Amino acid sequence: MNDKTPRRGGFRHIFGVPAVLAIISLVGLIAALVGDGWLDFLSWVTLGVPIAVMFWAYGRRRQAKA
Repeated sequence: MNDKTPRRGGFRHIFGVPAVLAIISLVGLIAALVGDGWLDFLSWVTLGVPIAVMFWAYGRRRQAKA
């Protein structure tokens, strides 16, 4: 099997990372709405995680094309 062959996976393999990112985002949104102080910090961190993952995936994809 070479690198260009698509991998097959189950439900968890396909939707695992998006589901985790959705839960992290939901925690961040709720923390931003209900709290102050350390909950503000929690919301910034949890809402930054999906953005960081997006940049990481974009960089990884660009390296694979080169």
